[in-house]
Amino acid sequence: MQQHDSRFADRNIRIAVVTFETPARARTYVEEMRLPWPVLIDDTREIYRAYDMLRGDIATVYGLGTWWAYFKEFARGRWPRVPHADTLQLGGDVLIDPSQRVRLHHVGRGPADRPDVAALLRASELERPAR
Repeated sequence: MQQHDSRFADRNIRIAVVTFETPARARTYVEEMRLPWPVLIDDTREIYRAYDMLRGDIATVYGLGTWWAYFKEFARGRWPRVPHADTLQLGGDVLIDPSQRVRLHHVGRGPADRPDVAALLRASELERPAR
């Protein structure tokens, strides 16, 4: 996502990261990943529940897609961080337009299940509602 940040900015799309981690762990993550976006902490997981991002089961979260994603990271010389929180909590992507209409709602089945940048950009280009 970071390498495509200018493409989102060109479309006036603002990105925010939502996490249920503690503020200290979120800060460490932002520093390690060099995230340029604001991070919102949802320690009660209210936002997660509102978008049906509940908990997954072990077989789904740690399925082949996740192992393949980890393998690719290993091949690049990157090792996953030691988890400190609920690894079964599902995440996802939600694209909300300025009129608060949800343009894209994707609940991931694991860490590797994310829409690609092209899908996010396509969703942002959908016909705008009349004013």
